[in-house]
Amino acid sequence: MNIFNRLFKIGQAEAHTLVDKLEDPIKLTEQGIRDMKADLDKAMQALAEVKAMAIRAKREIEQFQAQVGEYEAKAVQLLKKAEAGQIDIAEADRLATLSLQRQTESQGHLTRAQGDKEKFEKSAAQLDVNISKMRVQINTWENELKTLRARAKVSAATKNINRQLAQIDSGGTVAMLERMKEKVDADEALAESYGEMANKAKSVDEEIDKALADASPAAENLAALKAKLGMNKPPESV
Repeated sequence: MNIFNRLFKIGQAEAHTLVDKLEDPIKLTEQGIRDMKADLDKAMQALAEVKAMAIRAKREIEQFQAQVGEYEAKAVQLLKKAEAGQIDIAEADRLATLSLQRQTESQGHLTRAQGDKEKFEKSAAQLDVNISKMRVQINTWENELKTLRARAKVSAATKNINRQLAQIDSGGTVAMLERMKEKVDADEALAESYGEMANKAKSVDEEIDKALADASPAAENLAALKAKLGMNKPPESV
């Protein structure tokens, strides 16, 4: 119980620090639950044994109650037989006395059995209450364990991420990004330069193609038609 009080008591920094440094809370919790379940099994076994003793005491009560009535009835029968002359009076008195003694003994056993039954039933009731409390406590601890495991996973992941972030060289990263930016700018400028050169070469080719197009068959046909019409004659000098 002390282990779990230390584990689940909130607000005590020293206890948490001790647990973090020297103990594994999850393993301690698991072991505590296993121990508690073992105690629960023992308590249930004890409860079964106490209930069995209560049942035996109840049977003894029934047995001794029957004996008490039986011995009294035998004493009465002996006295009646003596009165009827069927048996010697002195012998009847002796046997009736023995029967009543047995009745007294049976009454004592009956009283003891009744006390045992009451005691066993009371113990069984108390054990039943304790078992119910143990089950509730185990269920609570198992739920706490689930929460503890989840928190441990989140804590471990957060710790790893924070450690990685703490190890990042922000200055080196910025410098590397600046160098990459300069390289990209240079590559973009070089690409633009090649594009201008390509456009210029393309414009020269277009001029050449245009000049060649002027000497096409269609142009020659046009010149021949003009000659035929006398439209290509040089002007007369004045």
